[in-house]
Amino acid sequence: MKKKSILVVILAGILAFGLVGCGGAADKTKSADSKEDKIIKIGVSPEPHKSIVDVAVPLLEKEGYKVEITEFTDYVQPNIALSEGSLDANYFQHLPYLNEQNASKGLKLVSVAQVHLEPMGLYSKKIKSLDELKEGATIAVPNDPSNEARALKLLASNGVIKIADGELVTPKDITENKKKLKFSELEAASVPRSIGDVDAAVINGNYAIPAGFEPSKDAIVIENKDSEAAKPYGNIIAVKDGNQESDKIKALVKALTSPEVKKFIEDKYNGAVIPVF
Repeated sequence: MKKKSILVVILAGILAFGLVGCGGAADKTKSADSKEDKIIKIGVSPEPHKSIVDVAVPLLEKEGYKVEITEFTDYVQPNIALSEGSLDANYFQHLPYLNEQNASKGLKLVSVAQVHLEPMGLYSKKIKSLDELKEGATIAVPNDPSNEARALKLLASNGVIKIADGELVTPKDITENKKKLKFSELEAASVPRSIGDVDAAVINGNYAIPAGFEPSKDAIVIENKDSEAAKPYGNIIAVKDGNQESDKIKALVKALTSPEVKKFIEDKYNGAVIPVF
């Protein structure tokens, strides 16, 4: 009986040690997860998105978060990176573009907040008004479906062309083109660089600014920020579906829609970028 009692005690001790060991590993894992949850990885376009996020960073740091910002110069990789999990959020696009990317690439990304609007405008180094557009002139437009449609709608709303009803219209949907204008369809980031080779270009606000344009002054025509047509194009914070309610995403939304960010946008961009929260 004595030997049996000793054996029971030894086995109990081993089991207890094993449980303590497992508990320690679990605690370490929990600690690592907790630390990881305090890191927010966000992908942005350089301007104005990076500058706006920079204003939000101190607000997030006060809440114990570390923000890691990755800059992208195209419209494709930020959504791929978000879908693959290397980003927690991205901030560079509007909802129609996100919807098109979800549909065409099978992504499952969602918007959690609108932050600002960048009015799209028509720019040129050769003309100063629409009246100066000559017959057969070439206009550069973004080639992704949502922004190309947006560009054509801007031209149509200013009487340059007429287009058929529809959401994702293309040059094939132009129903009237009295000046026989030609359209050069380019990747959005390349449109500003083409301006010397075309008669005019319809440029997204986030690309017009780093290209040296001041939209409120330099655009020949520009979207009306109060129009119904412009409302879907507020730039959003996007996340992977299922992560909307995480603490760090809620903290990110709160920071990027804060009074501090609103004041920064209004003071810095003078109407070229407009807060929509």
